[in-house]
Amino acid sequence: MTGPDSGAPAPVDSPTPPDGTVRTHPARRAEDVPERPEALGVRSSELLEALPDPTYVVDVDLSTQPAGYRVVWVSSSLAEMTGYSVAELRDSAPELVTSRGRSSPALREALVAGLPVSVVRSVPRRDGTSYRATVSFSPLGPGAGGWDRWLVTVRDATEELASAVLAEERAAVEERAQRGLSLVARVSDILADVDSATALVEISALLERRIVPWAAFYADGTELQKLTDLAGISYHRRDLRRQARLRGVPDPVVGLFLDTRMQTVVVDPREPAEEGTLTGELLALVARDGSAPDDGPLWLLPVLGRKAVLAVLAVRPPDLGTEESTLPAGELTTVLELVARRVGMAMDNLQLYDREHRLAETLQRAMLPEQSHVEGVDVWSYYAPSSEHAQVGGDWYDVLDMGEGRVGVVVGDVVGHDVEAAAAMGQLRSVVRAYAAEFVEPGKVLGRVDRLVASMRIARPASFVYATLHPRPGGETWDVAYSRAGHLPIVHVSGGRATQLEGANGPLVGFGGRPRHTGHAVVRPGDVLVFYTDGLVERRDRSMRDGVAALVSAAERIDAPDAAGIGEELLQQLADAPEDDIAVVVLRVPDPASDPTHSWSGPRERRWQMPMDPRTIARARHAVLRACEAWDIEDTAAAELVASELVANAVMHGWGRVDLRLRDTGDGLRIEVEDANPSPPVVREGRVGRVGGFGLHIISRLAEWGWRPTPAGKVVWARVRGKEPWGERSAQR
Repeated sequence: MTGPDSGAPAPVDSPTPPDGTVRTHPARRAEDVPERPEALGVRSSELLEALPDPTYVVDVDLSTQPAGYRVVWVSSSLAEMTGYSVAELRDSAPELVTSRGRSSPALREALVAGLPVSVVRSVPRRDGTSYRATVSFSPLGPGAGGWDRWLVTVRDATEELASAVLAEERAAVEERAQRGLSLVARVSDILADVDSATALVEISALLERRIVPWAAFYADGTELQKLTDLAGISYHRRDLRRQARLRGVPDPVVGLFLDTRMQTVVVDPREPAEEGTLTGELLALVARDGSAPDDGPLWLLPVLGRKAVLAVLAVRPPDLGTEESTLPAGELTTVLELVARRVGMAMDNLQLYDREHRLAETLQRAMLPEQSHVEGVDVWSYYAPSSEHAQVGGDWYDVLDMGEGRVGVVVGDVVGHDVEAAAAMGQLRSVVRAYAAEFVEPGKVLGRVDRLVASMRIARPASFVYATLHPRPGGETWDVAYSRAGHLPIVHVSGGRATQLEGANGPLVGFGGRPRHTGHAVVRPGDVLVFYTDGLVERRDRSMRDGVAALVSAAERIDAPDAAGIGEELLQQLADAPEDDIAVVVLRVPDPASDPTHSWSGPRERRWQMPMDPRTIARARHAVLRACEAWDIEDTAAAELVASELVANAVMHGWGRVDLRLRDTGDGLRIEVEDANPSPPVVREGRVGRVGGFGLHIISRLAEWGWRPTPAGKVVWARVRGKEPWGERSAQR
């Protein structure tokens, strides 16, 4: 008999078996035991040798501590696998069921219960190596001397265990990949809302919750700044190449902005950067950020657009290899690169959309007419594209001073809200202007437009109305001649009653085929004509007929003494939430005999859209004067001068168009001028001999003033106070 204290090499327990140290199997019942092999004419040793796995038979005495073992039989296949002889294995084979001379408690418990059991062992070979094996015990019944006899199978488990470890590693890799993909998918969901003002803040917070302790986005403009939304990047950036050449010092952040490759730059905040470098600016911003880490390196990744680096993603990486790190370094870098690329593409698409929108809007603004001052009548015009359609549409208006007291008015609508609609509008506008200068009668003008448009093959259908006004002999009344191409009727307000000029209507432009007709009406002093497109009256919850009826009703109630006041009230009552493009022209024949300010209760606000043209300055002064007359403001000199200076600055230094807005605040007149140049106004130091540059000094002497940025540029405002307290004047009135 041999025991666990023999000198044979001792196998070692598996420290962490994948499925547990011990496996037990249900014991077989007596009736399940087959006949003895001798009854079949086969010797037991031959039957055991035929088994596919190396085996041996052992008797076990569990009454002692440690247990006693003796080998009864050993297969030759076990000898071949281990390199030991059968005789040597008779002495060392019992050690396969022990670990350093002791059997595990779980194994001993299974053997005492007589249950089949499996353990994982490291089986030694004669050459000093070992292999992992699953050692299975099956009870054979009583042995000699009252010992229990067991059949022991030793199956090589090296490949099985390696497969299990590989499966665990693959599962871990898949789990990490799924975690990274879910994060990138969530980033895509956030970027889907391009109008969100906190998109980049949400993405930074997401990264901090999932994979890094801290993250933020930075972009360069007139200075380096932290970004919160996709639209925060500036179109006016510094010349970083020139800056790098002039300084001649290493600047990792500048290198990141100038290189269009995806890379990760590591910056240590503890190492001071050169003063005036972009790296120094970034580290200063991070240091002022209360949520940023106090120590450790920063990883900087470029936020790549199609052709340039738009921003920088700065992250504080976790301590790799610790519980703080949920991803290995390589996978963490990959996820951050994917996030930076997604953000870069979203920013680039937003910039591309914005550029196309600006191009289309500039094209449309260039083709839209700019109303000139017309002697003898008060004219106010307004245009606003639909915000739901990228602010590009096909509506247009035109106010023509045709000489000899004659005025032409055109309002039209091309189907669609895109660049093609704007281009078709520009073509129609030019055609109408050309024929309006050649023919007097509106019906003939529309007939000529029909024939020319049919030959031009303009793809978009359009409607418009064209009217001319000229004073009758004696000058007390005006004659209105008009013709309509499928357009909404002109609203005529006279003596507090509004009617629709519904005559002279025909098919849309280009679909005439028949002579166009001309309608006529008479306009007296104090009368108002309202030209408009369907955006002013059309709503989803009412028909077009009901919308026009609402316009007629509103026009009858308005008692404003000027065209701008009438237009403002119409917009407030009918277009507080427009669903389409709006073009409106309000024409009023002044009535010198009436009191314009008596019992008027309308809004004391006005707005005008003007071109970037020096003549706009004079028009602005005229607009202020007319508004002050309507509001019974006598001291207008300061207001006229301030308005002309503000508009002059916009014309000289801005671009796009000039929007002039006036509001009576009760204690002063607020003047606002908006243009598309986002740069703030600069007060220059006065010097002898300098020509110009004193506008803001003049404004500062006459008014309070300031400015604010807008999505389209900037607004410069001023508030002019009158000599008489305006609140007392308003109370007296």
